[in-house]
Order: sequence, then C-alpha cells, then structure tokens
Amino acid sequence: MAKNATLEALIAPSISALGYELLGCIYISHGQSATLRVYIDSENGITITDCERVSRQISAILDVEDPIASKYLLEVSSPGLDRPLFTLDQFRRFVGENVNIKLHIPLENRKHLKGLLKSVGEHSVVVEVDDKAIEVILENIARANLIPLFEEKHQGRN
Repeated sequence: MAKNATLEALIAPSISALGYELLGCIYISHGQSATLRVYIDSENGITITDCERVSRQISAILDVEDPIASKYLLEVSSPGLDRPLFTLDQFRRFVGENVNIKLHIPLENRKHLKGLLKSVGEHSVVVEVDDKAIEVILENIARANLIPLFEEKHQGRN
C-alpha cells in the first residue's frame, strides 16, 4: 500500500497536468520483475491514445526518479466496466452499486465481500452482504471494484 501511495504522489501531478484524473495505481511484484498498473479517467472517457500519452509522460518521470528497483512493465488503463475503487470519494460516486471487495484482514469471517455499497463515511464504507451491513475501514481494503450490471435485452416476437 505504501509503494502505491509513493508512486501515486510521484505521477499524479503530471497526469493532472495532461487533463486526466489519476484513479489509482497497483504495483504487483512478480519475483524479479513487476507490473505497475495505472488507472486514469476523464469526463470524456479514455482512449488508447490517452493511455499512450500518459504512459510516455509517466515513463519519463519514473526513469528519472527510479522508484522501482526491479524490472517492471508499465500499464496505463481506463477504469473499464469493473472500475477499481481506490478512495472514499470514488466509493461515494457509486453508492447504490454492487461492489466486490477483498480485505487485508477478515471481517465477519470473510476476506471477500460482494454486495451493495450502502454508504460511505469519513474513514469507511458500508456494504450490504446477505442482508447484513458490514462496515469496512478504507485501510483494510486490499482491492475493490464495481460489479458491472449487464441487462438482458429480450426481443419480442410479432
């Protein structure tokens, strides 16, 4: 978590200067190499060209600052349908939606919560799982994302 915060602080100003919002980043270590996945967004959505533009900008910063000791792959991505949630403000935007949350420390004998995002407080979120409200502090959330809702369209016969 500390590595993600350090990387976000390093690249956020440049992403913002380009006109995009940094949603968050995930650093995943794979032995001697790693992946840094950076999620960006904008009011107009994100295109491949946007991702390439941000990738070039933050690659230069990461090359100069060198915050990652091992070899790594940089991926810049739009949030997609299963949008990751990193901050309480991001959770607030999606109250009433279904979420998938993985925890660092189990709550109610669960390390994985899947349910309706009911509310967001000053330091926590409340998720309704199996008709029970479970409060989770942000620091206990390892990963969270929206669960996309796919509506089936039925075509009637005449």
